[in-house]
Amino acid sequence: MSQTSATYLQRLFGLNGLTAVVIGGTGVLGGAMCEALAGAGAHVVVVGRTLKTDEATGKSILDRIKDAGGSAEFCAADSTQRKDLEAIVAHLKANNRQCNVLVNGAGVNSATPFFDIADEEFERIVNTNLRAVQIACQIFGKDMVERGTKGSIINVASLSGIIALSRVFTYSVTKAGVLNLTQNLAREFAQYGIRVNALSPGFFPAEQNRKILSPERVANIKRHTPTSRPLGDDPQSPFGVPEELAGAVVLMAAPNGGSFITGTNIVVDGGFTAMTI
Repeated sequence: MSQTSATYLQRLFGLNGLTAVVIGGTGVLGGAMCEALAGAGAHVVVVGRTLKTDEATGKSILDRIKDAGGSAEFCAADSTQRKDLEAIVAHLKANNRQCNVLVNGAGVNSATPFFDIADEEFERIVNTNLRAVQIACQIFGKDMVERGTKGSIINVASLSGIIALSRVFTYSVTKAGVLNLTQNLAREFAQYGIRVNALSPGFFPAEQNRKILSPERVANIKRHTPTSRPLGDDPQSPFGVPEELAGAVVLMAAPNGGSFITGTNIVVDGGFTAMTI
């Protein structure tokens, strides 16, 4: 790459000097987003319940970012608890930082049949997938407004919030809510120079969806994914790999390259939503 090309790309998509808070950053997809934002130059605050030490979670994500020359730290928080998120805002202030990019990526799922969904399960999924997004947007959004920070909020939704998918009833409801909340906040926050967008991944291998990926379901996903291609031992996998979310995340986060993008939903699904029969 020529110096001119590198300078141009840095001007469009560089995040140098910015701080990105990634809630749910210890997950597989959240971790990939953390690495993408750090690779673009942001200082990344990886937020999770605990700093796990197993593969593809908190500690290994921090190690990979730092080994690549990036800057990152971990903050423990329960995304459904206001006091935990307020503590992160206070921590950033104490260290002369402020949140410029917020990613709401925490999520849980369940394959419970509709008639068997207990109130406790419904509330747990709604609290994690939707209410936590509302809380984070209030807390970090208010801090951005009070500081006069022009920033970006990225809410992780799902293609199941766009089209009905079987066996994930509560999850789909929450993700549809995230999409609606995103559009409303984009209008609400535009006057402050804060952009709000959604990212809807398609089918990516992650812990929360392995329980519902039966061979029959995987075969159905393949039939609806135009870009099925070799992945691991599967000669025609319908799944994306976490790193394929990087471009969309950096675009939405970038203050220059994404400056006129707000209130939209970027779908990264290999063409799944483009297929019918």
